[in-house]
Amino acid sequence: MSSKKIWTKEERYRPYQEWDKTHLALLQEKVANSNWRLGYHIQPNTGLLNDPNGFSFFNNQWHVFYQSYPMGAVHGVKSWYHLTSDNLVDWKEEGTKVFPDGVYDSHGVYSGTALPVSDQLFLAYTGNVRDADWVRHSYQLGAWMDESGAVQKIEKPLLAASPVGYTSEFRDPQVFRYRDSYLMAIGAQNEVEEGKILTYQSSDLLTWQYKGELDFTDKKMGFMIECPNLLVTEEAALLIFCPQGLEKDSCFYENIYPNTYVIGDSYDYESNRLAHPTTLKNLDEGFDVYATQAFQAPDNRLLSISWVGLPEIDYPTDQEEWAHCLSSVKELFVKDKKLYQRPVAEMKQLRVGEAADFNKDSNSFFETDTNQYELMLLFDPLSSGRITLCTDKEQNKGLTINFDSQHGKITIDRSQAGAVFAEEYGFVRSFTVEQKPLDLQIFVDSSIVEIFINEGEKVATMRVFPEAHQTGIHLACDGDYQGKLWQLRKTNQ
Repeated sequence: MSSKKIWTKEERYRPYQEWDKTHLALLQEKVANSNWRLGYHIQPNTGLLNDPNGFSFFNNQWHVFYQSYPMGAVHGVKSWYHLTSDNLVDWKEEGTKVFPDGVYDSHGVYSGTALPVSDQLFLAYTGNVRDADWVRHSYQLGAWMDESGAVQKIEKPLLAASPVGYTSEFRDPQVFRYRDSYLMAIGAQNEVEEGKILTYQSSDLLTWQYKGELDFTDKKMGFMIECPNLLVTEEAALLIFCPQGLEKDSCFYENIYPNTYVIGDSYDYESNRLAHPTTLKNLDEGFDVYATQAFQAPDNRLLSISWVGLPEIDYPTDQEEWAHCLSSVKELFVKDKKLYQRPVAEMKQLRVGEAADFNKDSNSFFETDTNQYELMLLFDPLSSGRITLCTDKEQNKGLTINFDSQHGKITIDRSQAGAVFAEEYGFVRSFTVEQKPLDLQIFVDSSIVEIFINEGEKVATMRVFPEAHQTGIHLACDGDYQGKLWQLRKTNQ
């Protein structure tokens, strides 16, 4: 790989309109030659894709935005890029919709959410501003998008400052309906640098009253909490969030920052707390999930989508002038205070032709045309073995999944999966699952792998960057198993 370009602060925050028109054209040419472009995941045309935002259903379509910096694969001045879908798998690009062009968001349009209100979509987001001394100021802002996709920013901030006792690390508002009004959950840091989630209430979305800290744990949640999502249903209250600097005795993790969740029996509005919350758990057992956004759809499904990338990590595609992607859309289920995450049923629309069937008596090595497929495997209760994805005929490279059904153990190793990155955070992830027949549903898409274990009991997501000839699958198992393999089509993004 070529050496990474050193970006100056002035370049990162240069207004979009001041860039030479040929700049994006040159980036697009470089991106088009990438070996790791995706077939059915949302990815940037150029530059950086960051947190998913505004995931919602409005005007009879699914909507998602993501933080975007199109001028390079670095964290520069962010905007919101918009996509729509009729089926949660084929996404139409609608272009940049929220630009960093206001007095309260001049240095970046940061994360937030969207809420349908009558015939408009209400957008709530954090505006980032730097003063002459480069001190950060955060504003919680609003905008309206009409049915044609036109966006009109609300002139005054929804929240002009963090409450007394909290720093300017105050961002990522989640706005949702609750009873006959609206609630906002927002990530924050107090003055002794502890991560908190603060809540506000409003009757009109414009004037907000501070409710206080959300009570969901007695443990310290690191130095900052990002991307809170509180989902309240009749059955439970699910809180998904990203604590930065979390002590590992609160929840063990190996990524730079974890994406976590707790489940309460309910949300008590008066006391602003989750009733009988579980301990903190990892949302994903893999290497690269962060900034997950979830909401309850009109059909009552709980749906989520994640940024597959991590803050402060360099990825191999950075050299090709694009970085990161979004996960596939998942449906969330809470049962007996356990979270299950499954691919939405609409993912079946990607299958091409009939499935290829195989079992213990089949060949152990399977060659696929491309790394763009869905693999389903069911192993007998006492089975153990190894699955190697993105491998070659010599089988000396690839992403390995070691499993032991009898003891409920899974270990994933990406050290030989291709281009090496994020070495300081390790190449191996190990975790436990229920001791029963092991069921795996695996989606591979060029440079991303998503593994759903035991109907979503656990999920493991990771980026891998194999060489072009690494398109094989190898299975070694000491017990019986059944398998199906579908090639998946490219989406209409």
